[in-house]
Amino acid sequence: MAPHLIHDLLAPLVAYGSHPLTLKRADGIILDKPGKPSYDSPSSFCVIVLLQTFSKILERIMNSRLSCVARATGLLNRHECGSLASLSASDAVTTLTHEVKTLQMAGRKVSTLFLDIKGGFDNVNPSTLCGMLRAKGVNPYLVSWTKSFLAGRSCRLLYQGSPKCSPQWR
Repeated sequence: MAPHLIHDLLAPLVAYGSHPLTLKRADGIILDKPGKPSYDSPSSFCVIVLLQTFSKILERIMNSRLSCVARATGLLNRHECGSLASLSASDAVTTLTHEVKTLQMAGRKVSTLFLDIKGGFDNVNPSTLCGMLRAKGVNPYLVSWTKSFLAGRSCRLLYQGSPKCSPQWR
């Protein structure tokens, strides 16, 4: 009914470069991976993280702004894909499928290497990243929001539908 309402609510957070602590808390539901012969290894489980809707909307807004800046300043590899407006994971799959079929029809052998980097932001040094953004002349509100986004995140883990949870990780 009022599409501008959410944007208007989030505008001060963007302008001040802040991602509030209340939007950084999430619940992670731990599920068994089907077909595993044994469940005594962490790789036998997957975690589905449920974030608040406003957090996801704000992240989407900032992601589109940051991806434009990152491309313009050379911070993204031209082959980068996934969660980018101009090259999504589905675009990458379509391109890969086309290339594989084209090579197979020509009688060529095809092999593929997939790299899945999960939790990349858990391994990012916020000071280093923000320093790189500043050095590239990125608008200070984007640098501040990025630093705020990376600091103080937490996830409460919920096991197999139980209301009990493990201690939070940061």
